[in-house]
Parts: sequence; structure tokens; C-alpha cells
Amino acid sequence: MDKGLVYRPDPTKGLECHVDADFAGGWTIGETSNPEVLLSRTGFVISYAGCPIFWRSKLQTEIALSTTESEYIALSMAMREVLPFLNLMNELRDIIPMKSSEPKFYCKVWEDNRSCIKVAESPKFTPRTKHIALKYHHFRQFVSDGTIRIHPIDTLEQVADILTKPLDGVKFSYLRKKLCGW
Repeated sequence: MDKGLVYRPDPTKGLECHVDADFAGGWTIGETSNPEVLLSRTGFVISYAGCPIFWRSKLQTEIALSTTESEYIALSMAMREVLPFLNLMNELRDIIPMKSSEPKFYCKVWEDNRSCIKVAESPKFTPRTKHIALKYHHFRQFVSDGTIRIHPIDTLEQVADILTKPLDGVKFSYLRKKLCGW
């Protein structure tokens, strides 16, 4: 069989995003001369009806000071891609007639760091999070109005893990099956 993505649409699922970060993943004890090894890696997959439609793996552009900050930066990067998809879906709803009642489009986001979820859902800054630049808070209004719904996910089930770090063969095969269908 040729390898690729095997799409099996699930009409019960809408727009979803799995997002993860590997905090300072390139750092090793012996590597101290290259500041880029301190950058965290963001990985996310945007799916519709359970089928991946957009994904990215990219180094973050600034050094995160904690796992929570690294995850929050990753969440912000993913939301910069999710929000245009939501806008497109809403525009298509206005153009294409729907037989059912008017749907409310939203995105279910899966995040494996509970502190990151707490920061995203909190309407105010705390002493530990006030240093996080405002540029990462752009999506908070969508969380507060329910357009973006962030849910915790077990690290073992986080498909975005495949985009952030090397995995052992068993975990890689399991996540590849969830993501690609084989």
C-alpha cells in the first residue's frame, strides 16, 4: 500500500486542533554555545471531521521561561491558523444554503498542559504570567465567548506530539495511525 493520509470523515466532529510544545527540546548538557537549542518547538494539527487539513512543526522565535509559557506560545501560534478557518466556515455558511438550523461554528482545541489551559481561560494576568507578551493573548476573547473551547488531553493521546519531538517506535506508530489512518 502506498503511504499517505487516509481520510475517514467523521460527521460528528467539527473543527479541531491538537497543539503541543517541546520546551527547550534541543538543549543538552554538552551544548552551551548555540542559543537556538533553548528554543521550544511548536507542533499542531488542525482537522475537520477528524481529517487533518493543516499542520505545522516550527521552532518558536523566542526563548520560553517555562513549560507553561512554551505551551501557551504554541497555542497562540495554532490559534493564528484556526481563526481564519472559522471565519471561512462562517462565510461559507452565508453563501451555501443549509437545510438545518443555522450552525454555530467553533473549534475544539486539545491541550495537554493544564497550566496553559488555565492561562488561556483566565480573563486577567497573574504575577507568574504577566511577562507573557500581549501578542500571545490575541485569542482570549474567542475562548471567553465559546468560539474556541480548550479541553485537556492525556499526553499519550496528543497527536501533535509527533510534530514536536522524537518518539519511540511504539508511540510513533500509534500517533501516526491516529493522524494518518495507517
